[in-house]
Amino acid sequence: MIRKLCLAFCLFVLLVAGSALAQDGGLPGLADLESGWNTLSPGGDTMCAYGTEYTFHIRPAESDHLLIYFNGGGACWFGQICDLGSTTFVPVADIDHNDPRTQVGIFDLENPENPFADYNMVYVPYCTGDVHLGDASTVYHIPATADNPEHDVEFHHNGYNNAMSVLNWVFENYESPDTIFVTGSSAGAIASPFYAGLVAENYPDARIVQLGDAAGGYRAPDSIGLVNEAWGSFNILPDWEEYADYSPSTLNFEAYYVATGTRFPDMVMSQYNTANDQTQLGFLSILGITDVALQGLIDANLADIQASVENFYTYMAGGPVHTMLRSPELYAYEVEGVRLVDWVAALAAGDMVENVTCTDCENPPATGE
Repeated sequence: MIRKLCLAFCLFVLLVAGSALAQDGGLPGLADLESGWNTLSPGGDTMCAYGTEYTFHIRPAESDHLLIYFNGGGACWFGQICDLGSTTFVPVADIDHNDPRTQVGIFDLENPENPFADYNMVYVPYCTGDVHLGDASTVYHIPATADNPEHDVEFHHNGYNNAMSVLNWVFENYESPDTIFVTGSSAGAIASPFYAGLVAENYPDARIVQLGDAAGGYRAPDSIGLVNEAWGSFNILPDWEEYADYSPSTLNFEAYYVATGTRFPDMVMSQYNTANDQTQLGFLSILGITDVALQGLIDANLADIQASVENFYTYMAGGPVHTMLRSPELYAYEVEGVRLVDWVAALAAGDMVENVTCTDCENPPATGE
């Protein structure tokens, strides 16, 4: 699961402003950026969970292709797991976990097999515990434990405002990209179909591809209403007829695929999962769902999407590993004779792909080494 962020560190970042590149006269435009990665601080109504500064990263390129990546980093929706020092989510933007310079996979720009090496890249960090879909500030009450007294924590599920600050910058600075690949890992995977729809509205002439990396198994109908209420997710929905029949208790994560895929039927949408993803199983256990076969939950969710979205494709690998876009597994995994990097590259290029499903799903896939 998410690596532990200790209480002392969280308290430190609350007291010390991050070293973000805040701009007194507004954010710089694309033409003002340096080559390589640039870190921008939008200010305004952006912030992380405990009120610290939000930043995002841009890498310009000489290309008409654009990648928009939503980072992962856990989640929280009640006091005990939203408390300072929680191990279930990342609460700050200015750390290595939220920096593409520290990551490989699609961010390994020197790898000749990287299908996105020549893309303009937009990296959306994550620090709000709401899978980038929150619009609610609240005070969580945390009961006393043997180690800590009873206390309250002010918390900002501000993922929507943060993400839209990034997208608004993109909309102002990239006039007419021809290909846009909208993706994300873990929590960012959940958000990616929602924001792919907003991107499609803004770029009606672009070819848009969406890929969710490792978040297909969250089938918890009795809990989704509590989660949506905590995050305020129902309040951020665009005024689309595709969302008209949903309520906070029925707006599950698959609904974002169905709504976007129905409204934009030419968009290619996709998911990658591993059949025994231990991180997904861990969050399901917090939701009260235990002793389940994760692959069965993933299959049921995928079937719900496929029933409404024609251009939807899936890649299911075996084993327990969580996410692949930020890791070497992108270039190593092969399932049923199909290399993962080749499958992703075909999606990006607009080539035909087939659904890929492991037959030996207990073990990690072959690496071809």
